[in-house]
Amino acid sequence: MANEFFNINQFRESLNSGSKANLFRCEILGVPGDVDDPEGILGSNGKFPFLCRSGAIPAYTLGIIEVPFRGRRIKVPGDRTFADWTVTVINDESQGVRKVFDNWIAYINNPDGEEVIRENTDDYRCTIQITHLKADGSKSRVYQLYDAFPTDIGAVDLSYDSVDVIQEFTVTFQYHYMDAGGTADDGTDASEPVAIG
Repeated sequence: MANEFFNINQFRESLNSGSKANLFRCEILGVPGDVDDPEGILGSNGKFPFLCRSGAIPAYTLGIIEVPFRGRRIKVPGDRTFADWTVTVINDESQGVRKVFDNWIAYINNPDGEEVIRENTDDYRCTIQITHLKADGSKSRVYQLYDAFPTDIGAVDLSYDSVDVIQEFTVTFQYHYMDAGGTADDGTDASEPVAIG
């Protein structure tokens, strides 16, 4: 009997065409009201889901607490920490998306010094939703980053030497925690996240 591990048909059946890295949608929900975003370009019906060139499903780490016991160390699960989330955005010709991020940072920390930081943190935080899609466009899994806000907005390179290049810039967000939704195949609704952490 052949070793099942070397069966190409079983491998192909398990893979089921694989999960594609280029099938995703990133949305920024609940942009602060005072940020100049009249068209809702970062929302679910705006430009951002289409102009988001690349992102990532954020990494997270479960810390370990080492407790000494008679010369040995017993490892106990600790706190969960979440990595920053960085996205690369294609700059539209009107620079509308860039303007929203610029205004968002200014809303958090006003450059003229009148309002160094907002008193109510809910005023500038949002929810980021990352949806991984199947080949037919249906949802495979949904990740939501809660209480997110931008902390770093990357430079936009300008050069007379550039030919056939569209401007891009990166935005890095901080957030408190992440929820991961179920998959359609396991009977759960991918649009309803399950809490992590």
